Amino acid sequence: MERKQRISAKRARIGVALGSGSARGWAHIGIIRTLESRGIFPDIYCGSSVGALVGAAAASGRLDRLEVWIRQLKRVDVVGYMIRSFMKAESIQSEKYLGEIFGNTLSDTLIEDLPKRFGSVATDLDTGQEVWLRKGRLLSAISPSIAFPGLLNPVHHDGRWLVDGGLVNPVPVSLCRALGADIVIAINLNGDLVGRNRYGPVESRAGKKSASDSDLWEKLALPFRKKRTSDPDAFDEEPEPLPPGLLEVVTGAINIMQDRITRSRMAGDPPDLTLSPHLSHIGLLDYHRCEEAILEGKACVERSLPAVEDLLRRGGAWPRGDGS
Repeated sequence: MERKQRISAKRARIGVALGSGSARGWAHIGIIRTLESRGIFPDIYCGSSVGALVGAAAASGRLDRLEVWIRQLKRVDVVGYMIRSFMKAESIQSEKYLGEIFGNTLSDTLIEDLPKRFGSVATDLDTGQEVWLRKGRLLSAISPSIAFPGLLNPVHHDGRWLVDGGLVNPVPVSLCRALGADIVIAINLNGDLVGRNRYGPVESRAGKKSASDSDLWEKLALPFRKKRTSDPDAFDEEPEPLPPGLLEVVTGAINIMQDRITRSRMAGDPPDLTLSPHLSHIGLLDYHRCEEAILEGKACVERSLPAVEDLLRRGGAWPRGDGS
C-alpha cells in the first residue's frame, strides 16, 4: 500500500519487461500494439533475447519495420540459418542478422538518444554473470542479448564474450526498476510450456507423423547418425517406442531451465503484473508463425485488460492525455 501511494504522488513511469522465448517472442508485438491501442504507452522497455530485439524496436520507434520483416520470414529462411550454423559448424554474426531487419537505420543510434528508455540483458560466457546494457550503440545492446548459443556468435563487448540474456534473467523486471520504472508489467512467454504434456503420448516409429521443429532438427542430425540396417523378418515384432525428437529434448530442457530461473527471479523481484500469453503450440524455431504469436499477444492483453487498467489507474500512470 505504501508503495502505491508513493507512485500516485508523481507521474508514474510504466516499464515493460519483455521475456525471452525465441519464436514465441513475436507475441510481444501483439501485446505492445494492443496496449498502445488502449492508450497505454510504456516509458521503459527492457528485454532478454528476443525481448531485447522487440523492445529495442519499440523504444526506437521501429516496431513497424520489425513487423514487416518478420511477416516476410519463411520457414525456409529459418532452415537456411540452421544449416549454416549446424552443418558448417559456424555461427551467424548477430549484427549481420540485425542488418537484415533494420538495414542501416540503427547503425549509429545511441540508447541515450532514444525516445523511450531501453536496456537489455546479456550473459558473460566466462563467468555466468548477468550483464546490463544501458548505454552506447543500440546494436551493441541487442546483439549480445539475442546471441543464442550455437546459433548466433557470442559478442565481444568491453573485454567479455557475451551471449543470450535469457540464460540468467529471462524476464528482466530488475532492470526495468533500475531504469526508473514505477510500475512494471512483465511478459512471460514460457509460463505454459512445462508440465503440459506438450509432446503427447508415446508413439511408435511406425506411426510417427511430422512435427514442425522436430522435423527440422531430425533432418539436420541425419549426417551424424549411423545408418541402421532393416530386418525384413522383424515386422511382427512390437514397434520400438519412439523417444522425443532431438529438438524436443533440447527445447524441453531449455523450457525447464528458463521456467525455473524465471520463477526464482520473479519471486525475488516480482512485477506489478504478469502477462502470460498461451504459446506452448509454437516451437523454438517457428519464426514463420508470427501471425499466430502476434494474435495471441493481442488476445492476452484483452483477457487481462481490466487488471492492467486497474493497476495503472491506481498507480497514477493512466489514463494519459499526451499519448506518450
